[in-house]
Amino acid sequence: MNTMRTAMLLAFMTALFMGVGFLIGGRGGMMIAFLIAAGMNLFSYWNSDRMVLSAYRAQQVDESNAPEFFRMIRDLSANAGLPMPKVYIYESPQPNAFATGRNPQNAAVAASTGLLQQLTPEEVAGVMAHELAHVQNRDTLTMTVTATLAGAISMLGNFAFFLGGNRENNNPLGFIGVLVAMIVAPFAAMLVQMAISRTREYSADRRGAEICGNPLWLASALAKIAGAAQVIHNADAERNPATAHMFIINPLSGERMDNLFSTHPNTENRIAALQSMAAEFRSSPSTQTFAAARPSRTTRSVPNTGSARGNDEPRKGPWS
Repeated sequence: MNTMRTAMLLAFMTALFMGVGFLIGGRGGMMIAFLIAAGMNLFSYWNSDRMVLSAYRAQQVDESNAPEFFRMIRDLSANAGLPMPKVYIYESPQPNAFATGRNPQNAAVAASTGLLQQLTPEEVAGVMAHELAHVQNRDTLTMTVTATLAGAISMLGNFAFFLGGNRENNNPLGFIGVLVAMIVAPFAAMLVQMAISRTREYSADRRGAEICGNPLWLASALAKIAGAAQVIHNADAERNPATAHMFIINPLSGERMDNLFSTHPNTENRIAALQSMAAEFRSSPSTQTFAAARPSRTTRSVPNTGSARGNDEPRKGPWS
């Protein structure tokens, strides 16, 4: 199902590319757009995860420089029956996280420094279990390819006005065609992002709660992240809005309405679903709490991510 969904996504994005090319340059523009789209689809499959991590200047960490966080991911991965993903941390005061990679064997999870500083170890475990659920559900390929192609389509739409102004471009629809290329194509790409994000989040919430063993950890984390996203600016996300659907909570704004134009489901609805799941957990004697992911509360420091923080500056957070 996920393979078919990815193939349909690539086909739809390719069709959008060709349509914009036709509106800008006629048949010649359509053929050029087809060649560009084909190359971009291939490039996105192999490299979109690296592009997303690079856009947020994420730094890979291991047990030597982020032992508590790295061990948490290792234990959560084992609990989910997944290969150990690459682990990244990126500098941002906004608490958030995302997963990327074309399959579980080539996956990566990334958390912001704000997430590690502002959330409890249990809440962080819930968040990262959610991201590992995306890996297990093979959402990450669709997410990363969508982010790459949606950004490219939006950029092509922005160029449409300038390229379409040339009367020698064989544009059969003239200025109306240019406006369609500028507005409709990026809007359609945005709708694809929204549809994918909204349908996958509830599933990842439920599976993430199963992986960490306590739905309330994730519920509490979602409430904190959603509140922080409304007041803490994420400059990198603002520069890369096509990646917004990859995060556990929309990093661009605290979206409160569960409607067609929301990149994520309503946070209150997600929390309510997790609270209902917690009641199921309590009533099931076979449910096991995932305690192995809980780091020691005696350490109160942030992993060394190579930031510019001075050696004498006191560290914050529950990590070492």
